[in-house]
Amino acid sequence: MAFDAGMLAAVISEIREKALGARIEKVFQPGKEEIILQMRAFEGGKRLMINVASGNSRIGFSEHSMENPQNPPMFCMLLRKHLNGAKLTGIRQPGFERVAILEFETRDEMGFPCTRSLVAEIMGKYSNLIFVDENMKILSALKIVDFTTSSLRQVLPGMKYELPPAQDKTNPLDVTEEKFGSMIDTASKDLRTDKFISNGFLGISAALAREIVFRATRFTDTPLEYCDRERLWKSFSEIFDNIKNNRFSPCIVCDPENSDKPVEYCFTELTQYGSKMKLKMFESASEMLDVCFESRDRETRVHQRAADILKLLTNAETRLHKKIELQKGELAECEKGAEYKRMGDLIVSNIYLLERGMKSAQITDYSTYDENTGSYPVVTITLDERLSPSANAQRYFKKYNKSKVAKTELAKQIAIAESELEYIYTVFDALTRAETVSDLAEIREELYHSGYASKMRTYTSHKQSAPSVTKYRTSGGYTVLCGRNNMQNEYITHKAADKNDYWFHVKNAPGSHVVMLCGGEEPSERDFTEAAEIAAYNSKVEASEKTAVDYTKIRFIKKPPASKPGYVIYHTYWTAYVTPDKEKIESLRLSSGKI
Repeated sequence: MAFDAGMLAAVISEIREKALGARIEKVFQPGKEEIILQMRAFEGGKRLMINVASGNSRIGFSEHSMENPQNPPMFCMLLRKHLNGAKLTGIRQPGFERVAILEFETRDEMGFPCTRSLVAEIMGKYSNLIFVDENMKILSALKIVDFTTSSLRQVLPGMKYELPPAQDKTNPLDVTEEKFGSMIDTASKDLRTDKFISNGFLGISAALAREIVFRATRFTDTPLEYCDRERLWKSFSEIFDNIKNNRFSPCIVCDPENSDKPVEYCFTELTQYGSKMKLKMFESASEMLDVCFESRDRETRVHQRAADILKLLTNAETRLHKKIELQKGELAECEKGAEYKRMGDLIVSNIYLLERGMKSAQITDYSTYDENTGSYPVVTITLDERLSPSANAQRYFKKYNKSKVAKTELAKQIAIAESELEYIYTVFDALTRAETVSDLAEIREELYHSGYASKMRTYTSHKQSAPSVTKYRTSGGYTVLCGRNNMQNEYITHKAADKNDYWFHVKNAPGSHVVMLCGGEEPSERDFTEAAEIAAYNSKVEASEKTAVDYTKIRFIKKPPASKPGYVIYHTYWTAYVTPDKEKIESLRLSSGKI
């Protein structure tokens, strides 16, 4: 998926229509490479989002609320200083580049009217957001580019802004039919037509190039020499005429079996996939981008803010794996204990044959008969020449007793380490479902009380309050509570629920505790099924069919003394097998909040 120049043109057209003349109320920076401009327009509030992260780069209006850090970054503070109250007077796309220049009327430090611009370069891993004055002098940038980063172009405060180095490609908005034909004549005939288009023209993504070819030939991989140039020009010109006239048909292409993960998106309808894929059409380019990037953006923000947690857990996981491997090796050595006892017994039973100073002895083991050879085996026993035969026997018996104790202790230590590893996996699982900064704060608090946060140098414990949990409502009207981490799991299971409420958890896998509040009533089978589906969906095996979910009453749930947060045991339970459906479960979801 690529945000190409055509997609940018669609978004710019939308901004011109809905936000020209709007004033900036506030600037936010919810992520490291993400800026939100809260705007007051004639049609009400608009939130213009500019993302310059390598995998998520784009610009457009967003309806999704995002948590902001308590201490805004310096770039955000600079934009607030200059753009709060500023009026958006223009937006343009130089040439057909993936660059949008937003122009604002504002006032300088002395209160005089001036112009400031935000330059959004939406260019994959080279994306950037640059703040310039009326003379295009760089005031600041979200990503500083110096001589050590790029020898072609630097982006530094005080320098004059220059567009990214021009590509040796033709602007598709300016090309004529004659020019198009001459480019075909000079191109290699072995070249695929879609490669001819993407390599020869500016700002065209691979998906759009394939679409142009498909509309002309009904195939996406047609060689250029077999392509009818008139049909190809018609297909090409229709798409770019639509761009010139601000006619867009934004769409998302999804796998029919997993509509949550878009395969491709574009500013025009993609017909090349036919019935193999599911096509979703949108009225707005921004709405389409919001849907396409929602989950990816959330994961990116969580990963950025949870870097310390991820590092701690990864190190703990590696340490535990090495510890378990080492202990299992030592346990295997302890299996030789029986051999030590045998040697001691043989020395005692044949002590009259031995004397001090012997380095070894060959003794027949009459306790073991070899049926294959029809004889008793002769065993070579290593002796310490400094010790008497009796002392050598005691040396072997001591080794035997030591191995017995070590075997028992190692088995205990391995079980403890494996239990700790399972706990680490539950925290990893909680991180995948963390949606807010509060969720991450709860995970940090949990790790602090579990003895891990001491390794987080900047962390200090805070007074615990009732956590915010995700709520659902079944078809029968019963409230279902779902924990997104172990602190929330602990709270809803042991504090929020009544002893006759029902508890659900995916079988033998990390996942959320789910509690259905019954109020003394007995829910219907449908309610039980929906609660079980919620538990399956909020687990490591959410995508599995016929997922096993254990459920029981709260009174049968026990928490062992000194156990980790979220750890429980139960012996009386039932098991349901469900196949969770995301759309159905999301329709049951109410909100996240305190109980």
